[in-house]
Amino acid sequence: MTTRRVISSQDPKGQEGSKRSVKSGGLISRRGKSKGKTPADVDKSSARTISSTKKSKTDDFVDARNMPSNQAVSNRIGADQDQQGMGVFVRPKVIDFQARVQEKKSVNRRVILIRTGISVLVLALVAALVWLLFISPVFRLHAEDIEVSGGNAWVNNERVETIVKGQGDRSLLLISTGAIERDIGGMAGVTDAQVHKHFPHGLRVTFNAQEPTAILKDSNDTMTAVDREGRVLNTVDKPVNDIPIIQVSNLEHGKSDLVVKQTLRILSAMPETMRHSVTKVTADTQDSITTELNNGERVIVWGDSSDLKLKLAVVDKIINDPSKIGDKHQLDVSAPLRPIVR
Repeated sequence: MTTRRVISSQDPKGQEGSKRSVKSGGLISRRGKSKGKTPADVDKSSARTISSTKKSKTDDFVDARNMPSNQAVSNRIGADQDQQGMGVFVRPKVIDFQARVQEKKSVNRRVILIRTGISVLVLALVAALVWLLFISPVFRLHAEDIEVSGGNAWVNNERVETIVKGQGDRSLLLISTGAIERDIGGMAGVTDAQVHKHFPHGLRVTFNAQEPTAILKDSNDTMTAVDREGRVLNTVDKPVNDIPIIQVSNLEHGKSDLVVKQTLRILSAMPETMRHSVTKVTADTQDSITTELNNGERVIVWGDSSDLKLKLAVVDKIINDPSKIGDKHQLDVSAPLRPIVR
C-alpha cells in the first residue's frame, strides 16, 4: 500500500513556504523545478509578465501590483520607455518663459540690425553708382570731343555744333540723341541728322544739308536763300548758279505767301537736274505757277502743286520724247490727264 504525505514548512526568514510531496516513496519538491534558472531567464519571464499585464482593455494602463517583485525598478522603467516612451519616473523639463521671451527679443534685435545694415549698404551703393554715372566727370561731355560732319556752303558745321554744345557739361547717359537729332533736323536746309555717343566724353554728328530750293528777291534786290519750306538759310550778294529766283514784294510776305509756298513745293519735288535748269519762276496766282528751263528753251505751266508725281511723270515723258514735243517749247500740265503742248 502506497502512502502519500504532504509536509508544509515555513522559511525562517519570513519567505513563503514551499510544499513538498512524496509519491511512491519519493520526495518531489516544486521549488526544485526552479533550480538551474539563470537571471536572464528570470528577466525574460518578467518581461512576458509585463507584456501580458500591459495588454489590458485600454492598452495604456499597467497594474503595478501585477509586476513581478524580482524585476528592478530601473529595468521596469527601461522596458516601459522602450514600449511607450518616457515613463512616469522621468522628471519633466522646466521652461523659464521669461528667459525665452528675452532670448526671442535678442534674436529679433539682431535680425533688425542686420537688415538695417544691409539696407544702408544697398542705398550707399546705389547712391555711389548714381553719382558715378550721372554726376561725376567719368562720362561728362567734352566740347572738344564733339565731331560734326555733313555741312555745305549753306549750312555749315559750326551752326550744328552750336546746337550740340547747348547740352552743356552733362553726362552722356543723360543726353538724348533723339532730341539732338530733332533739333538739328529742324534747322533750315537740313533734311536729316544722326547722332551717336562716343564714350566716354564725345558725340559724333552727321547730317545731310540741302542746297537752297530758291532765292527770294524782293523789290530792293535783296536776295535770300530759302529751303523747301521757306525757311531762311542766308543772304547772298548775287544770283547763284542752278538756284531759281522767285520775285517777291518783301521777304516776310514772300515766306508766308501761299503762292510762294506752292512754288517752293514744286521746285523741291523736281529732279535735281531739272531744278538746276530752272532760270525763271513766275506765278500770278497759285493756279498759274510757271517755270522756264534753260532761259526759255522749255516753259512748263504747272498750275498748282497738286498731283505733283503725275505731273512730273507727264513732263518727263513729253519733253524727253522729240516725237511728242516736236518744235514746240511750252507744256501745260495743270490738268495732267490732258496735257497741252504749244
